[in-house]
Amino acid sequence: MSEEKTHDLIDFMRRISDKMAAEYERIQKRASEDPGTAGDQVEENWAKLLRGWLPPTYEVVTKGKILSHEGHASPQVDVLVLKSLYPKKLHTEKHYLAAGVAAAFECKTTLKADHIEKTMKNCVEIKNLYPNRIGTSYKELTAPIVYGLLAHSHTWKRNKSTPKENIDRKLRSSDLSHVTHPRQTLDLLCVADLATWNCYKLRDFFNRSKIETAYGRHYNDSDVLDYSSIVFGSFFSYLWRRLAWEDPTLRDLADYFRRARIQGRAEGATRKWWHGDYDLETLSDEEHSQSVEEANAWNEEIMNFY
Repeated sequence: MSEEKTHDLIDFMRRISDKMAAEYERIQKRASEDPGTAGDQVEENWAKLLRGWLPPTYEVVTKGKILSHEGHASPQVDVLVLKSLYPKKLHTEKHYLAAGVAAAFECKTTLKADHIEKTMKNCVEIKNLYPNRIGTSYKELTAPIVYGLLAHSHTWKRNKSTPKENIDRKLRSSDLSHVTHPRQTLDLLCVADLATWNCYKLRDFFNRSKIETAYGRHYNDSDVLDYSSIVFGSFFSYLWRRLAWEDPTLRDLADYFRRARIQGRAEGATRKWWHGDYDLETLSDEEHSQSVEEANAWNEEIMNFY
């Protein structure tokens, strides 16, 4: 029996994993002597990775705040991805206009549970800087910025530790503590030597007030994939797809990543249901009147993320 051929993209994802592991080991050697420099190196590692795998028209910068149209500033963010039309004159300013920020990430050397809690809280604060959108399920359930947490490694390394399950639980508890609307959810959590989690959202159109949000981590659904390729395959596949919802010029390549199956499948989803009187106000009257056929088509498209 001949071996199944490996897609070159999978090999690229493995190389990223190997590179990030080497960088983590190098940073750790000096972290206790100079933790500030170590943090800067972590941010620059992720920024460099994003510069290499996002469109060249999207500039990636480090250390800045996001500024709402009303003049409110976010907490400081480690890495920001600017839209292609962001004014060049403002690229070096450290307060970035919210409408011009496509994605933002907090970066950690070694992930701890309290990092997830803090990031979820910051995520809600940042997404509240954006005005609510009306018109489609996607717009009303999703903020126009991708927000995530990136780490080289994690703290759960002892025998019999369950790092994936620990992160599942902390994502759920932090969401329950801070998220009050589906658009406020954390979009991505990537631990370079462990797994990638992303958030998905679906509507039950036979019970119109019922919405599901969940954080799913990705697993291997192919003989040619392994954890090292899945971590970054799912990270970039999801990130490109999310960016493509806002920027149609990215859709062809985003769909290519999905069809190449570098993302695996989501498992271990920590679900949250929004229903009852409160959630009748979660979506606009216009969106509640959407037909079942239109709604199911949207659900099918969303599930293609995963």
